[in-house]
Amino acid sequence: MKTIAVLGSTGSIGTQTLDVIASEPNEFEVHSIAANSSVELLAAQAEAVRPKVVGLIDPTRASELAAMLPVGTELVTGLDALAGLARSADVVVNGVVGFAGLPVTLAALESGKRLALANKESLIAAGPVVERVRSTPGAEIIPVDSEHCAVHMCLRAGEGTRQLRRIVLTASGGPFRGYAAEMLEEVTIDQALAHPTWSMGPKITIDSSTLMNKGLEVIEAHELFGVDYDDIEVVVHPQSIVHSMAEFTDGATIAQLSEPDMRLPIGYALTYPDRLSTPFGAMDWTKAVSLEFYQPDRQAFRCLDLAYDAGRSGGTAPAWLSGANEVAVEGFLSGTISWRQIAGVVAEAMDRWDGSKADSLESVLAADAEARRVAKEVVASATSADTGGNSR
Repeated sequence: MKTIAVLGSTGSIGTQTLDVIASEPNEFEVHSIAANSSVELLAAQAEAVRPKVVGLIDPTRASELAAMLPVGTELVTGLDALAGLARSADVVVNGVVGFAGLPVTLAALESGKRLALANKESLIAAGPVVERVRSTPGAEIIPVDSEHCAVHMCLRAGEGTRQLRRIVLTASGGPFRGYAAEMLEEVTIDQALAHPTWSMGPKITIDSSTLMNKGLEVIEAHELFGVDYDDIEVVVHPQSIVHSMAEFTDGATIAQLSEPDMRLPIGYALTYPDRLSTPFGAMDWTKAVSLEFYQPDRQAFRCLDLAYDAGRSGGTAPAWLSGANEVAVEGFLSGTISWRQIAGVVAEAMDRWDGSKADSLESVLAADAEARRVAKEVVASATSADTGGNSR
């Protein structure tokens, strides 16, 4: 049986990972689970799956959680403890939200573990640093994002990147698909969180609504597969059935199709090179299927090009982008700035990027911290005037 560490277990990826594990009880053993501060759900999960260790990032709630855990379950706290858990299982599921997932990514790869990666920010922000530890014997990244998992499957079927012409990443378009720029001026938090296809956490859902999520996935695809930015295309696909495609030099395109169900890519990452016996996301091909594809509206959804620009700039620009975006999304979710201002905050922060190199973990952490500081300044100055040119 493979031992699994589910880090970020109370989030969308974590809870669905536990669903997958429960569907194949003879294949997996949960070694550890961990979360930021959701002690009630974490305790309930510990009672259900009986891990050896439970991790909690927020140490102030440790005594509260300890009283609810099954007898004999070890409790560890802090980000360093999460990194320790990433060294202790055969497969590490990194579902930690945001830049906090970077220590988990590095620890898993340094220890020669399989990393089922759902935390895109750590790879995006620290791609060159992560690349160095990917060569550790036994270390491998299997992406959990539905798009990158789809690309992984397509390249597996097409003999890798040999004779690859381009990768095509599909985007659902989020809740504002088809909206013109002027229609986005009065977007509410509830509207932005109402994703038409996927059930995700609030930060990723907002990123999906701005297409920043897709832009970050472009950077991630570049880092994962070594494909040039000019050879990575984004198309809007409302049905979310084609999860991404690989086009080869002879014009042939291989695509991965399934109903939108994150348990499929999670299961793929846990079992690769084998597959689950439970058919999550299986299509019913006796029913009519419509597949539509559109170019994204880059004027209305500026974050996509901001991500391409940051990726092409290299160095710590992706880290700066990721940090600034997290601050901007927090500002929107708190009601401090409007939805339209998210792109403006990120753009202004990127204008102040210092051009530093991503040659060490310290340089990436410093870039992230500085980007957040700058973005907070921009958010503070944007409360009365929309940085995209529209008043709130």
